[in-house]
Amino acid sequence: MIYPLTGLVFGALLGAWRAKSRGGTLPDLLQWGAAFGIIFGILGLFLLIAIERSMT
Repeated sequence: MIYPLTGLVFGALLGAWRAKSRGGTLPDLLQWGAAFGIIFGILGLFLLIAIERSMT
């Protein structure tokens, strides 16, 4: 349960930081944060599924 949530938070922070480093405005920060959050959240979900399947 923690992997998707961690991926979501880490991705949102990474996306916002990347937009800010490129001189983005608030809408850019929000959009990049959301996009990276979704991507990393999905990767965390796949990681969780792989770990759960390997334990049984």
